[in-house]
Amino acid sequence: MTERIYNFSAGPAVLPVEVLEKAQSEMLSLGGIGMSVMEISHRSKHFEPILDGAIEGIRELLNVSENYKILFLQGGASLQFSMIPLNFLGKDETADYIVTGAWGKKALKEGKRCGNANMIFSTADSGFKSVPAQDEISFSENAKYVHYTSNETIEGVEFKYDLDGKGAPVVCDASSNILSKPIDVEKHALIYAGAQKNIGPSGVTLVIIRDDLIEQVPANQHSILDYRALAENNSMLNTPNTWGIYIINLVCEHIKGHGGLAEMEKKNEAKAKILYDAIDASDGFYRGHAEKSARSLMNVTFRLPSEELEKQFASKATAQDLDGLKGHRSVGGIRASIYNAFPREGVEVLVAFMKDFAQKNG
Repeated sequence: MTERIYNFSAGPAVLPVEVLEKAQSEMLSLGGIGMSVMEISHRSKHFEPILDGAIEGIRELLNVSENYKILFLQGGASLQFSMIPLNFLGKDETADYIVTGAWGKKALKEGKRCGNANMIFSTADSGFKSVPAQDEISFSENAKYVHYTSNETIEGVEFKYDLDGKGAPVVCDASSNILSKPIDVEKHALIYAGAQKNIGPSGVTLVIIRDDLIEQVPANQHSILDYRALAENNSMLNTPNTWGIYIINLVCEHIKGHGGLAEMEKKNEAKAKILYDAIDASDGFYRGHAEKSARSLMNVTFRLPSEELEKQFASKATAQDLDGLKGHRSVGGIRASIYNAFPREGVEVLVAFMKDFAQKNG
């Protein structure tokens, strides 16, 4: 196998080596049929068990009850920013949005195109370093839904609880921490996630949607934006991303074979602790962006004493096979994304590099 480096990319992100090796072994001939999964019909007898396996894999891992549909769509989480209000927010209706980072801002912007997208809480003034406590949030009367982002990839802040909408349907963008820990799906009416963090490759969007919400889709909705039509056609209203769904099926099998989400959470907490401890022990050379109570287990964001040192840090790290550490262009700094498939050893190598860099430049 080609030597692999440590990939800290925020997404598309690292995938389990076992999954990549399995996909490699079947690249030319899926299960010995003489065709690649990328060549077979999505309506063939060969693809049907792959789709069913991916659906059941998600259902089992997240303990999703039968009154939810599991869909594999396209357009990324960004299309969901628009699809959700297009389906559930009329021009004279109100939906609540909690904004704790860049992706929440983008979702709010699209919601405003359809109706009264009401920002009920924002941490913008403090630089998106925290998330609200549940008792800090007050919801609008008769809100059609309340939207939040469970983990903000860019700023590295994460909700440590599943939001309670106090009767309002809860919609969650879980793109960057889905499958990293157990969550209470029953508290949500709709959960969506771009696949390219913990689930699989880019190009697939997971949507978990409750049946009663599907029933609210307006008549004469554009077909490819209609959750009801997509659910009735089992994600195959048009040709789905067959390769992506195939990888999702393999990832689900991999996670189940390695202890499920409880074990993923345990490993993720241990990896993040190693890195945050190194930041906190650096005498201020490294400064974490997020408040300690809101630190993400998936995206560890921090700053150095100057932008010049941050550029040097990212460049020298890349030269030592620690790739993808440059922070998002909108905020700068350093970001280490350590999703499920990222190995603990890579975190330990990064911490050793950090200590050496600080000694030479502090």
